[in-house]
Amino acid sequence: MSVDNATASPTTVKPRTAPDASAPLAIKVEGLHKSFKIPTHRVDSFKERMVRPFAARDYRELHALNGISFEIRQGEFFGIVGRNGSGKSTLLKLLASIYRADEGRIQMAGRLAPFIELGVGFNAELSARENVVLNGVMMGLTPQETRDRLDAVIEFAELGEFVDLKLKNYSSGMLVRLAFSLMMEVDADILLIDEVLAVGDAAFQQKCADAFREMKAAGKTIVLVTHEMGTVEEYCDRAMLISDGHIVHLGDPAEVGRRYLKLNFERGSEVDAQAQEGTSEGAQVRLLDAHVENAAGERIESLEHGEEIRIRVELEAKEDVDGLSVGFIIANADGVGVFEFGTPIGDGEAQPIPRGGRGEVTAKIANPLAPGRYFVHCGINALEGGIALYVHNALDFIVFGGPKDGGGIVYLPNQTETTIDPGGQR
Repeated sequence: MSVDNATASPTTVKPRTAPDASAPLAIKVEGLHKSFKIPTHRVDSFKERMVRPFAARDYRELHALNGISFEIRQGEFFGIVGRNGSGKSTLLKLLASIYRADEGRIQMAGRLAPFIELGVGFNAELSARENVVLNGVMMGLTPQETRDRLDAVIEFAELGEFVDLKLKNYSSGMLVRLAFSLMMEVDADILLIDEVLAVGDAAFQQKCADAFREMKAAGKTIVLVTHEMGTVEEYCDRAMLISDGHIVHLGDPAEVGRRYLKLNFERGSEVDAQAQEGTSEGAQVRLLDAHVENAAGERIESLEHGEEIRIRVELEAKEDVDGLSVGFIIANADGVGVFEFGTPIGDGEAQPIPRGGRGEVTAKIANPLAPGRYFVHCGINALEGGIALYVHNALDFIVFGGPKDGGGIVYLPNQTETTIDPGGQR
């Protein structure tokens, strides 16, 4: 058997079955707006309220959602992702009727079960048995239906020995297992879930994964908010990326995950101010600019694994120099050097640069780097010898995406061959 990874793209994902466009709508959201008033001056004590009961309070308005619209079909597993503060949890609470929208419309078809925070509503002074019955009724089951499902809840949570123990004596892991198990027994057409897949130990997480696959196969409509892109790609039929209250992308989960990672890692890179001003002791040149750019010449702070790395450096001579060469070191976040290279500044060889003259270097490098942050150190050498300028961490960039398997600093295309001799003979 031969497996050739040299010709296969490490970011290729298996084809995904598109959601049934003919299925009835489960959720329809139109022009949804939600804002919050945030006081600029906090009143922390009862005394302060009594002393200044009519004092004017200033507020700033936070726009969490800005007119978003989307639809979810019955039986879809739909993911919602975004950076912290993007508005995704606000959207989930609007869908759950915890918040009221300022503008817009939400339509739902089917019985709803929101699971925004596991364990909310539990009474620490009651036993697990009593809490299951109480919360099951709160979620829409009859008392008898809840009692009939008690054994299944406790068995799934693996808490048979502790069913009559008060919850105040439970560990945090036992609590989330109980809450998740109760969630699985609720008869709901639509489930709203906020970051609850990774609960308990590895064995229980596998049980949760199996349960979600069963729910998906049963045609449940599930809306999941998460930061875990692997979960989105594994479970979701479609996904939506939100940023600053707007929909950035809606569609294939792999593409949404890629855009999320790119958005999440975007951050400016600046050359050290001292080096920019050329105040380093003995420096013969000034580093004016150093950045990574894309094929269109636009500055970027992140790029996908496999996408060519383009580095552009601009410098200015502070005095007449016979010639300069520039060297680069690419290092990972732990300071481990990955690659070093350099070039003379000129047409194939170092050429004189007068005082005030400028030089520009553009480097194009293949990108087998594993996901993570990388730094580029820049050293400029004079032709007659000696270092004209050295800038540590002249720029940095993020690599995202890439192969799911393996580790290390780089991904190297590889080919492996295996053989089996069933008779044990050559």
